Amino acid sequence: MRDYLRNICVAFVCSYGLFMTGCTSSSSSPDLAAGISTSSSKEAGDLRVVEVLPPPANTNNGTDVLISENDLLEVDVFQVDELDKEVRVDPSGKISLALIGPVNAAGKTIQQLEKEIERQYGVKYLQNPEVSVFMKESAGQRITMDGAFVKPGIYASSSNTTLLQAVALAGGLTRLADEKKLFVYRQVGELKYVANYSVADIRSGKKSDPRIYGSDVVISFDSSAKIAAENLRQALGIATSATRLAAPI
Repeated sequence: MRDYLRNICVAFVCSYGLFMTGCTSSSSSPDLAAGISTSSSKEAGDLRVVEVLPPPANTNNGTDVLISENDLLEVDVFQVDELDKEVRVDPSGKISLALIGPVNAAGKTIQQLEKEIERQYGVKYLQNPEVSVFMKESAGQRITMDGAFVKPGIYASSSNTTLLQAVALAGGLTRLADEKKLFVYRQVGELKYVANYSVADIRSGKKSDPRIYGSDVVISFDSSAKIAAENLRQALGIATSATRLAAPI
């Protein structure tokens, strides 16, 4: 794992060099660190630059947590102990339960999975079954902290982790980091978004501390970096690839 993260950092440094060369040579590139109007968004390829990130899709406006591949779940069927089971979501997004076999789990909320298991048990085997599902380990609730952090890496997040808490998980910003150059990447359905946040503004109370969700990528840059949308997209491609590869570990 240590060698893997070292390789990520090397790749990030190479991309970071492209930021410095590409942005200083083009006067037409938008400077994201200067801020973005709330009434507009900018695009760099398939990456949408916004001021406020939308919550993940199908999460009831960010309230619900979606089940992901490799999550460890505990299924409890009320008063039918032989059907209770601890089960991990497989790479196809399914869990396997006694009597009913494979059940699609990934992409569902806990409540949706409970209802689906109750429905399937109720078809043939149980009368008015009551099922409870508990999340024991969540592979999907991991965030990538990349760039100018004291301890960049991949961290487990909770259902209410904020940006400042995520920064603390990574040991805080380095001495060279620019508190105004924090970028959060999020994929919502088929769309990819990134927003620029200022730690200084959040700490002073000028801006609210945004919620960070599982699979988000947070990138911090130092004060010498001038950042343009098209180059930000390239660096995020490296970080998000690292997230996808590391999630099952």
